[in-house]
Amino acid sequence: MKTLLSQVQESYQNKQRLVCPLMGFPGLRMINSTIKIAQQNYGEHYKVLQALIDRYKPDLIFPLMDLSVEANALGMYTVFPKQESATVLQGPFKIDDLSMHKQINIAYDTRLQGYVETVRLASLCFPGNILKGAYVSGPYTLAGLMMGAEEAAMAAIMEPEKLMQLCEFTLERVLEYIRLLIGAGAQVICILEPTAVMLGPDEFEKFSSDFIKYIHLSYKYTDVSLVYHTCGNTMHLIDKMVESQIDAISLDSPNAGVDLPEVARQIKTDTVIIGNINPTGAILNGTPEEVTKEVNDLMKSMDFCPNFVLSTGCDLPQEVPFDNIEAFMKAGRAYRIG
Repeated sequence: MKTLLSQVQESYQNKQRLVCPLMGFPGLRMINSTIKIAQQNYGEHYKVLQALIDRYKPDLIFPLMDLSVEANALGMYTVFPKQESATVLQGPFKIDDLSMHKQINIAYDTRLQGYVETVRLASLCFPGNILKGAYVSGPYTLAGLMMGAEEAAMAAIMEPEKLMQLCEFTLERVLEYIRLLIGAGAQVICILEPTAVMLGPDEFEKFSSDFIKYIHLSYKYTDVSLVYHTCGNTMHLIDKMVESQIDAISLDSPNAGVDLPEVARQIKTDTVIIGNINPTGAILNGTPEEVTKEVNDLMKSMDFCPNFVLSTGCDLPQEVPFDNIEAFMKAGRAYRIG
């Protein structure tokens, strides 16, 4: 089975790029569904992804991005709006609560299993040339969902032992989820660590990238590719992300402060760089012509980089016009490395 890196390298030799916008949510409108229905009914979720593949034929497809799955499976208070993503509400958390959470086998959680079954259907039914991806929350981000994001950032300085204990627990739960997803056929696992951007470099290494490195080492000798995704301006954290030995990093847009060509100059070519069209910029509010220009400008700036995948800085909002996604795909497919 080809890995993400091998497919990226093969495309580069042909003067092309892999094209894979993070676009689960717009697919809801294509089948007249809602976030709540799709995230709780894996048959509907699968139909969302099938509709996106039929129309756009990306090189890599992910389910709907959802940071609440693991936290909800561990019993955290989660609300499920009809038209918006589920949200984990902050409540009181004590480290002593871990004794209760450790008793929970998340493999039996119906909502988490819905994501596993969505990946299984994708693996069985989607074309072989399309990589099948899945999202998981990063250990630190899951810890932040359990104890509160601000509380986690403060604990990194004030109570590092307490936070380390929680992150070690969340690491085990994330690994359990990853095993289920890979067993269902996932070829690319994207580890979402948006909360970790609140940390300084030293704390980021200790509570995020060191844990991601452990996950990577667990799958080092498999064909599964692991992606490290963060939001916001992570330019000061790139070296820490790469030191995790991860297969790929997925980065936010220039509007968030990420200079993708500069990132490419800093890292070795065996780490895939994924990004970084602004998901709430021209592709949401502009014209197809503006989207085409933005894509072409990014592609040209990355001509020198053999390990680049054209994508968006984060998941696209469901309101993104279909014609703009079409323009993104056509521009990415048509571009040839000069």
